[in-house]
Amino acid sequence: MTTRWLTPEEQRAWRAYMAASRLLEDAIDRQLQQEGGMPHLFYSVLANLSEAPDRRLRMTDLAETLKITRSRLTYVVTRLERDGLVRRENCRWDKRSSLAVLTDEGVAVLERTAPGHVETVRSTLFDRLTPEQVGQLEEICTGIARGLQGEDDAAGAEDVPWRRRSSCSSSPASP
Repeated sequence: MTTRWLTPEEQRAWRAYMAASRLLEDAIDRQLQQEGGMPHLFYSVLANLSEAPDRRLRMTDLAETLKITRSRLTYVVTRLERDGLVRRENCRWDKRSSLAVLTDEGVAVLERTAPGHVETVRSTLFDRLTPEQVGQLEEICTGIARGLQGEDDAAGAEDVPWRRRSSCSSSPASP
């Protein structure tokens, strides 16, 4: 098999993407830590629950929305639960599932934190782009996400984070 090395243009684009994505995530995390005492992923859980009917989602659906493993989501929800921002409930229609539910305290934290978060997203990303570039960014990111989620290849659909099993859950003795 021959390695398909990146062209100089692709290498520059890759490095620019990596630098921008790391700096953007750092800026967002710093703002959310300072104003909300939480990392971006925790905020994203609260925000997604706030947009869901009755402020509740099945854990599996939330993991898919966030594009993370179920075990990582379980860790995050446990931490948010400990802080009183989220609670878990049994799922009445799917006995194998549980629901993550945004509490009133979680709503209050989200309402306090959202304005600063939106301003950070705007100032670090959208204020630097033209309206045409915003459309291009959406198109590019949507195409990449579709490919990585296996929408272009049915075989790849099983290797997305929210469907992966952790290495320790594959043994029969695991809970």
